[in-house]
Amino acid sequence: MRFSQVDFGDVQPIDGYGPGFFRIGGQVYEGAILLTTTGVGPLEGLGDRARIMALVGEIDVILFGTGADIAHIDTALRNEIEAAGLGAEVMNTPAACRTWNVLAAEGRRVALAALAV
Repeated sequence: MRFSQVDFGDVQPIDGYGPGFFRIGGQVYEGAILLTTTGVGPLEGLGDRARIMALVGEIDVILFGTGADIAHIDTALRNEIEAAGLGAEVMNTPAACRTWNVLAAEGRRVALAALAV
């Protein structure tokens, strides 16, 4: 099988994650994060409505990484996201990180709200 290096352009890939942290573009971030194609910042948790809804118009889909195990996000938040015309995909954090890298490499308008494992 032939492998080739993925070109992320200006978007920061998720290089790794572990107990309480993410490594994004070579830099370590502790705790929950909100990652977009323009940068990364802290997140107060998956219910951080203000920061999540501020992305309306900038993204098409938001990935939710719920930690080591899959969990549901708040129903009211999901309804608000979908009413704004965004997709919301919920999965455990490892799957969300892998999905972020694939979609970001494709140039998609995506964001990741994730809890550390």
